[in-house]
Amino acid sequence: MSAYWIAVASAEHVRRGRLGGFMQVNHGKAAPLRRVKPGDGIIYYSPTTVLGEKDGLQAFTAIGTVREGEPYQGDMGGGFTPFRRDVAWAKAEETSIKPLLDRLEFTAGKSNWGYQLRFGLFEISDHDFRVIAEAMAAKMAVAAN
Repeated sequence: MSAYWIAVASAEHVRRGRLGGFMQVNHGKAAPLRRVKPGDGIIYYSPTTVLGEKDGLQAFTAIGTVREGEPYQGDMGGGFTPFRRDVAWAKAEETSIKPLLDRLEFTAGKSNWGYQLRFGLFEISDHDFRVIAEAMAAKMAVAAN
């Protein structure tokens, strides 16, 4: 894998993408997906179970590898055609971010650790990808850069 990313969406939306073998970010915008390349590692963080609810889930809910191809539009009905990328999702367990806060480079020592999650998609280090993959008991090959 050449780069590693955290994407943010409700767990309900992530589960829909896992079933369909795709990812979407930022309410279906194309531009962020163009930064993600085939072979990149992707991890979803879900602040909530359902969009708009405040249930405090705060968990990593999916992990996988971006497949070959470019972003494309999917049809969700009602005229909503969000951009997507195909992903090979790994078998993994959803896991809380809280026990990992001190071990992740993007959160360690930061009282405002959730700030960058507001961007919806951001790059993380190989170290952070590996820590999260291990915590999720992900069944995938995590190749070194």
